Amino acid sequence: MPRKMKSLSAFSLAAAVLMVALFQLFHVGFFLSLSITFGTIAYHLGVRLLIGGIFNITMKNQADCTRKWFQIRPWEKKLYQFLKVKKWKDKMPVYKPDIFSPEKHTWDEIARAMCQSELVHETNLVFSFLPLIASIWFGSFSVFLLTSIGGAAFDLMFVMMQRYNRPRVLKLVGRKEKADGKSLQSTFYQLKYYVTESFYEHIVAEKYTVLQSADRCLTEFW
Repeated sequence: MPRKMKSLSAFSLAAAVLMVALFQLFHVGFFLSLSITFGTIAYHLGVRLLIGGIFNITMKNQADCTRKWFQIRPWEKKLYQFLKVKKWKDKMPVYKPDIFSPEKHTWDEIARAMCQSELVHETNLVFSFLPLIASIWFGSFSVFLLTSIGGAAFDLMFVMMQRYNRPRVLKLVGRKEKADGKSLQSTFYQLKYYVTESFYEHIVAEKYTVLQSADRCLTEFW
């Protein structure tokens, strides 16, 4: 996926430059329209690669899922049900599937990566409309508008997908933490039992004083 996006971005940029050159030679409006189309495609792909790279460098998939921005509002659940997010979310392409693999990462790490992914797509959504400024000089406002709406809509789908999936992942995180807590508590009581048993064994069987037995237990269980 990353290689395809980079290749398509480079191709679109090269095609836009070629169409501009042809327009300068022949002054045919068709070449101008193609240059605008390829240029906007190159922009939308390139800016997404750039924004994703910046977030990877600065956040490193360590977003804080407890922040208010990432909390799901009550009205969102009804919206996602209405839009049938559950049916199409698994058909969406994933830029780097390994980041969301439970075989390679913990559920907590996956949840943090999902928060970062949401921020990336929300930022992309805003930058999708920046090319509209270019219509002041190049005209063809409808071309810029359609590509901007298309890019923004695509990123919005990813935002909804992440916000739909994340509460389920956080539930798995909670279950894991609860299970780990029970395991730690169980280990604590087992150790407490062994220390107590050893402590009284030294006093009764080996005629240790209380201090001697305590020192022996400290040595054995440290």
